[in-house]
Amino acid sequence: QVQLVESGGGLVQAGGSLTLSCVASGRTFSSYTMGWFRQAPGKEQDFVATITWSGRSTYYADSVKGRFTISRDNAKNTWYLQMNSLKPEETAVYYCATKLRPGISARKGDYDYWGQGTQVTVSS
Repeated sequence: QVQLVESGGGLVQAGGSLTLSCVASGRTFSSYTMGWFRQAPGKEQDFVATITWSGRSTYYADSVKGRFTISRDNAKNTWYLQMNSLKPEETAVYYCATKLRPGISARKGDYDYWGQGTQVTVSS
């Protein structure tokens, strides 16, 4: 089993920045692909970003390209989502997730373990 715990959410003004963290425990996760998703009130859960176990490959939703950066520190069993120039419509619960099989994926169904989520609220 893998346990994931997100942190770093909060309230920020439009145009501001936040960095989310996700700490993994349990099974060794250094070989896993990791991703971030978000769910706004009343909407579907959407893909945000993903990173391979090596960190050499990343993939972003078009809506966040150039503003968000995903990264990982395998030594700390932690990965991050740096979010800049945040918009009010990006208010959502942000989830980290990991998939056991290698390779990039933006499909939430491909992910095996999920955190409980952290709230990000962007005020206008």
